[in-house]
Amino acid sequence: MAAAISADDDALEPSLQNLIDQKSLRWIFVGGKGGVGKTTTSCSLAIQMARARKSVLLISTDPAHNLSDAFSQKFGKDARLVEGFTNLSAMEIDPNGSINDLISGAGDEAQDAMSGLGGMGNMMQDLAFSIPGVDEAMSFAEVLKQVKSLSYEVIIFDTAPTGHTLRFLQFPTVLEKALAKISQLSTQFGPMLQSVIGARGGLPGGASLDDLTQKLESLRETIAEVNGQFKNPEMTTFVCVCIAEFLSLYETERMIQELASYQIDTHCIVVNQLLFPEHSNDCKQCNSRRKMQKKYLDQIEELYDEFNVVKMPLLTDEVRGVESLRRYAPIVPFKDPMLRSSVTNKTGQFFRDADSSIPTTVMILALMRRGAADDDDAGTGLHSCIHTGVRR
Repeated sequence: MAAAISADDDALEPSLQNLIDQKSLRWIFVGGKGGVGKTTTSCSLAIQMARARKSVLLISTDPAHNLSDAFSQKFGKDARLVEGFTNLSAMEIDPNGSINDLISGAGDEAQDAMSGLGGMGNMMQDLAFSIPGVDEAMSFAEVLKQVKSLSYEVIIFDTAPTGHTLRFLQFPTVLEKALAKISQLSTQFGPMLQSVIGARGGLPGGASLDDLTQKLESLRETIAEVNGQFKNPEMTTFVCVCIAEFLSLYETERMIQELASYQIDTHCIVVNQLLFPEHSNDCKQCNSRRKMQKKYLDQIEELYDEFNVVKMPLLTDEVRGVESLRRYAPIVPFKDPMLRSSVTNKTGQFFRDADSSIPTTVMILALMRRGAADDDDAGTGLHSCIHTGVRR
């Protein structure tokens, strides 16, 4: 697969090799704005991870699933081996199907109860499908299932666009607090509820309130375990994917701030679809586009000097199928023929064209950070407030 790059120039460091080498990682989230290459990056990372781990699971939490298209293989709600692999599986979570599975898994009584409601039962199912956050709930239910099964050594999430993903990552904290409150209420009012339930014939299936309370407590403990793992940088990290444009950079900064507030580690950024024209290229469109991208690349380097920033070129072929994904893999850094005139990152200085304007993007995002820092109760410094990740 060809890319518009020169073969004899200095390589762009670093790469995502640090994720492969970090053996303690169990959860890897890949996310960003829609259309920036999240699925391609997550699929490629999963292929590379399968070389170093015994078992890898790739899960799509995006309602508009693309894993089947990326691998040219049909995936569904159940994990299925990727063709050509014995230790890499993939699945696409279907919220509607997952709710039906929950009803089916609850036993004959639950199904009979829904059937007995007739048209009302169908309406209740339709209502459940339309509840805001049902996608995130079903995705988190799959996480809980994987925690209990311990079937895979590492799990990679090809996430939905930023908004869905942030709600999903916030879900365990919200649910843990809610279950803790329910547990507290059941302790306070348990005897009274037990007498009321007994007078009405008891719970379905002969279950007692104590049994229900124990199940809720067990669920809360599992969720607390997941929440703890998500906040542990040795076990969980988030890979941000973006392109060198203002809107994508702005959303990436917003996402990094949110991840910091959730105490979720992020120290890798993949910048996709970069043009690397050779010096002899006389295409005005290419050179103009490259000049614009170079401006935002400089700003990314300045904003995220503590991060592993991986620069990936715009390819001449689409990335589809296992072999294409292998070649795309953002592990080996690509080479930039325009980078020779840059000043090295070690001095904290960055190349700027003579006619470039003041980096307004950096100024805007710096104001965002200042606002976040002002809201930080701990009163920590700018970078410690916003960035949870460190170069590994």
